[in-house]
Amino acid sequence: MSDLAEIATGIRACPACDLCRTRTQAVPGEGPTTAKVFFLGEGPGYYEDKSGQPFVGAAGKFLDELLALAGLRRSEVYITNIVKCRPPNNRDPLDQEIEACRDWLDQQLDAITPSVIVTLGRYSMSRYFPGASISRIHGQAQRIGPYSVVPMFHPAAALHQARYRSLIEEDFRRLPELLAEVGRNVVAASAPPRTPQHTKPEEPSQMRLL
Repeated sequence: MSDLAEIATGIRACPACDLCRTRTQAVPGEGPTTAKVFFLGEGPGYYEDKSGQPFVGAAGKFLDELLALAGLRRSEVYITNIVKCRPPNNRDPLDQEIEACRDWLDQQLDAITPSVIVTLGRYSMSRYFPGASISRIHGQAQRIGPYSVVPMFHPAAALHQARYRSLIEEDFRRLPELLAEVGRNVVAASAPPRTPQHTKPEEPSQMRLL
């Protein structure tokens, strides 16, 4: 298994799709290996492309506010995107670009082994819920393989349409409850099975003579 630093080095040099021709730099992601919550956005924007860090523009500032609502700090979660390089003019990522980054994302997940994946936006949601409508399933956790996956609107949605802000904030307020539930399930699954207590049969007080 590669560690996150090795994975990041590979991502920064990746030539797997045409985004390598237009990027300033790739944006692997950031956060600790011990992160239990893994946030998966769509793609780097202008400021991310310049800085090499995920979610540092206006959407990133809002994400920090949302994390605070959930009682989380950026330093304790992992944040990355479904594609690691900025699509030109912030267009939507193409299927082939998402596929080119798939192995990098798989490696990151293997290195971190989070308990919960929060997808931000419909493109990252589609990795786990192909064909689903984010308006219908946002904020609803579902067990997929070893992860509890929670689809949410991208923070940028609230910057473009104010009506999404309250929905996104409410979903983040419910995250602590979800994390607590995941924690209880992990403890229950790891607990050793109870050994049945066998009661020794009573000895008869006297033998019946035949």
